[in-house]
Amino acid sequence: MKKLTLSVALLLSANIHALDLDKSVQQSLPKLNQLYLHLHQNPELSYQEEQTGKRLAKELELLGFDVTSNVGGFGVVGLYKNGNGPTVMIRADTDALPIVEETGKPYASKVKVLDKHNNQIGVMHGCAHDIHMTSMIGAAEQLMKHKDQWQGTLMMVAQPAEEVGGGAKAMIKEGLFKQFAKPDYVLGLHTSASIPAGQVAIAPGYALANVDSVDISVKGKGGHGAYPHATIDPVVLASRIVLGLQTITSREISPLKPSVITVGSIHGGSKHNIISNEVKLQLTLRSYDPAVREQQIAAIKRLTAGIAQSAGLEESLYPEVLVHESESIPSTYNNPELATRMTKSIKQELGDSQVVKAEPVMAGEDFGLFGRTEENIPITIFWLGGVEPSSYQAAMQSGEPLPSLHSSKFAPDYELAVHTGVRAMTASALDLFKQ
Repeated sequence: MKKLTLSVALLLSANIHALDLDKSVQQSLPKLNQLYLHLHQNPELSYQEEQTGKRLAKELELLGFDVTSNVGGFGVVGLYKNGNGPTVMIRADTDALPIVEETGKPYASKVKVLDKHNNQIGVMHGCAHDIHMTSMIGAAEQLMKHKDQWQGTLMMVAQPAEEVGGGAKAMIKEGLFKQFAKPDYVLGLHTSASIPAGQVAIAPGYALANVDSVDISVKGKGGHGAYPHATIDPVVLASRIVLGLQTITSREISPLKPSVITVGSIHGGSKHNIISNEVKLQLTLRSYDPAVREQQIAAIKRLTAGIAQSAGLEESLYPEVLVHESESIPSTYNNPELATRMTKSIKQELGDSQVVKAEPVMAGEDFGLFGRTEENIPITIFWLGGVEPSSYQAAMQSGEPLPSLHSSKFAPDYELAVHTGVRAMTASALDLFKQ
């Protein structure tokens, strides 16, 4: 019996590697490109991805998945059980950004909506979630088309509200791993605006950062600008705080532990000759190690209180430090063993030269939450090159910066990126199903 099982496993492995995935994906590209263009031209903001969710649910249903919509908002879960074997989850994010597209492309988004202040704003997939969704559907199609090549359960997850850090939390809270399936592996991809299309980059270990949004209300005692001695000026206190914050990273946290504390906004006062009662600061904190995150927050609270005390303010007027816990995103830790396996699979599919090792970045992604549940599931997200290759080469030669993610001018080479993303994700899943 053991010999028979081993023979079947070897035959399955041989069939997987005999599959001409490149050709198979190429045949599906016209349909996938149309899906990309539809998604790109119909972007929806975070928590508003209703039509996007409906389209993805329809695509998965047509492929034969058991589909559940409106999970954690407008999230979609598709399941297909194909015999006994591992459960592999593939995730894509679905929300767009409040950006007016300026790429000049004939297929550019022209969508405009009203924000909560009744101002008209543009909407754009400036973080290439349209490529992520298209690649996910493409991988689902390939895996269903070749389901004789694998055994197990395929779990496709279209996750909303990634840009505001709420989607993964909401889906997990609604029982993603309890009501649907507990994956053995969770896979994802993210388009890169600094890697040429056709390439993939993977960072084993920490890949993306802890992200926290922090508000600081700096109190004071206002008065006339001509009589500063009769006031406690919150503008001066806020200035001292901005400078003092820089010493947390430079003098309190180990130089071997990455840390970023950025003051992105400062607002206070209303007129030249009035000393106000309050100044507001908005910060973003970045790190990898959870202990560093806790150290950052504790140091900010201590430092701001100390500066207020030194200025003679009573404790009731010490700065208020608010950490927006609901928006906090933990760092993404790519399971090293899984990342290594995926690297091997993708190299075998794309070629060694097309797969490189990525360095960790200080951007955030709520994908990391899928690896931080009580189930302790191994996860890996890889970077998918998005820059048109000739544009990339020209930028490398001239030194001109490329449009970044979240830029109104970021126009990825979607055809090559989708082709590569589908091949890379499908090859990874097929090899993981072999266990």
